[in-house]
Amino acid sequence: MLPAEAQERAAHSPDQLPPVTVTSPEATPAKRATRSKPTQNRGERTVVRPTQPQPTPADDSGATPATSSTGAGALQPTAASAIRFTGAEVNAVPFTRPGEALEIVPGLIVTQHSGEGKANQYFLRGFNLDHGTDLAITVDGMPVNMPTHGHGQGYADINFLIPELIQSVNVRKGPYFADVGDFGSAGAAGIDYVNKLPKNIAELSFGSFGYRRGIAASSTAVGEGTLLAAIEGTKYDGPWDVPDDVRKINGMLRYSQGTATDGFTLSGMAYSNAWNSTDQVAQRAIDRGIISRLGSLDPTDGGVSSRFSLSGNFAHSSEYGQTKISAYTIRSSLQLYNNFTYFLDNPINGDQFNQLDQRTVSGFDARHAFDWRLGSFETQTRVGMQTRYDDIRVGLFKTDQRNWLSTVREDSVREGNVGIWTDSTTRWTDWLRTTVGLREDFFAGRVLSDTPENSGTAQASMMSPKAGIVLGPWFKTELYGNAGYGLHSNDIRGATITVDPNDKVTPLDRVPLLVRSRGAEVGVRTKPIEGLTSSVALFVLDFDSELLFVGDAGTTEPSRPSRRVGVEWVNQYKPLPWLSFDLDVAYTRARFTDFDPVGDRIPGAPAWVGSAAITFGNETGWFGALKARYFGPRPLIEDDSVRSLESLIFNARAGYRFDNGLRVQLDVINLFNAQTNQIEYYYLSRPPGEPIDGVADRHVHPAEPRAVRLTLAARF
Repeated sequence: MLPAEAQERAAHSPDQLPPVTVTSPEATPAKRATRSKPTQNRGERTVVRPTQPQPTPADDSGATPATSSTGAGALQPTAASAIRFTGAEVNAVPFTRPGEALEIVPGLIVTQHSGEGKANQYFLRGFNLDHGTDLAITVDGMPVNMPTHGHGQGYADINFLIPELIQSVNVRKGPYFADVGDFGSAGAAGIDYVNKLPKNIAELSFGSFGYRRGIAASSTAVGEGTLLAAIEGTKYDGPWDVPDDVRKINGMLRYSQGTATDGFTLSGMAYSNAWNSTDQVAQRAIDRGIISRLGSLDPTDGGVSSRFSLSGNFAHSSEYGQTKISAYTIRSSLQLYNNFTYFLDNPINGDQFNQLDQRTVSGFDARHAFDWRLGSFETQTRVGMQTRYDDIRVGLFKTDQRNWLSTVREDSVREGNVGIWTDSTTRWTDWLRTTVGLREDFFAGRVLSDTPENSGTAQASMMSPKAGIVLGPWFKTELYGNAGYGLHSNDIRGATITVDPNDKVTPLDRVPLLVRSRGAEVGVRTKPIEGLTSSVALFVLDFDSELLFVGDAGTTEPSRPSRRVGVEWVNQYKPLPWLSFDLDVAYTRARFTDFDPVGDRIPGAPAWVGSAAITFGNETGWFGALKARYFGPRPLIEDDSVRSLESLIFNARAGYRFDNGLRVQLDVINLFNAQTNQIEYYYLSRPPGEPIDGVADRHVHPAEPRAVRLTLAARF
């Protein structure tokens, strides 16, 4: 069947589940981009030519799609949990820090246990993902996760994100997609920026605890294309007894021509940040009055980070299909100072350590999609290659008040990987289509260590098959099934290690460079009444036994095989053009699958998480939002005898948008001033004066108390 005929038949199908359009206070009804399109991805050529919604003056998030290898056209839903959000949806609700913009992803919790310049802590599908492990994040096709990082494998620092420039966030979960490789077993979030703003932006924000932020962004025609420029500056102390003293500056410059399917972009980004940090502290120190709830046990913790990047995206459509290519070079640096155990390891100078990571990352993503027929059946095939090369200087040092004491280890690492993938989607009948895919990943690298015994080379490869099926639509409902194999890479230093870098003598086991994951999902997406879209996904995700490299110690630590079984329920209801409701609930049962007397609970793995939001507003006049986020209790040790607190935090927004483009907005963070914690751990530590062997205790980082932020904005 020809694409035009397929579209005509779909348009007249009485059971078709139409695209859902939802308006936030920052977008008009006509602008709201499609959140789910269950009846597409059937092999028509339109699948690889993304819709290009037209900008409207009221859309503060920008509207023109960015040309990216991970654009909307490549991310049509092929699983019940796959979904795409617009920048307007992201910015419709208030959030504390840039990373929390990703909480638009159903079931994702984003927290912070240290200063505002450090990567966030992520939780998804029963995983404590630390700073990004197994959640693959990209911005305009550039990977954010860093392998063999000084602070932890997969470290994903998203503090350079400018939320006002977000065009879309494309979400996929599970190891079911052939074009998602390392770090993507739990999920993948692809963020694309706009190419053009409908109006220039100027904003100033002032708030509690010394919060100040300014942003200016503008786009203008240059030659046959558009030049987009943006700059952001933030200063923030936070509520802590030791002020964070965040000093962040961030900017972007982009030139683009053409469209998302026939055009190109060239982009440069620059980001710099310096901060102090109040890390998690021992609960007993608060209970005994040694420090306040917002106090610190080492006031010299903090860090400095920077990121500079150049990237380009190219797209071309012809009778032979569509080609997309993205390439990038990133230069990043991090100096991080932490002290989690105080005086446990070194009773004289303390346990503060410095983690260094300086790297240059280069890579590209090339893919091609074309339509053909398998006998008489419409088929779309995609093929692609992804490469990445990291040149890294990474080190771990013992310090005292940020002064160097000794070197635990310092390494020069060169690490690369290549992923080759293909998938094909075939439409067998009006109600049945299937996708099969295959991916092969190759990893190799070299470690040159200051301890010669830990130098060496490592390489590994892994093949990962994928499959999916979609049934329907019947009565505006579709059923989904997905399964696949995935992988997770470990820090390559763990794959070459032979002795403990602390004493240079104790033998250590090496880490397998690649670890297998396996997952499956079944689900349904439906539109039972006008304006309501609801989806349910049941999933299982298994990880093999693995050894993890612990960046905080410079050594390896054994882990155990695990299984997570869960369900996600996602709802969006828009009864009126100016009013919308969202409700997302997720439950996961996370367990180790082997026998061990210590227990089978996975520390830090959340069972229940959820969020609910209401937003209202039109192009002009009053607008507002109220969002609630629930983060359920977690086991902190394997026998479940110590558990974290639960948290329920509300954020609120109210504002007025004038006809002349001015906007006044008031955000209230932690509206009801909940006395809870952002993060909790359980381990040994020793503040001064305690027993030499330390005391096992909760270590907590409190949620910030209620804060107010006023924004004055202009669109011109």
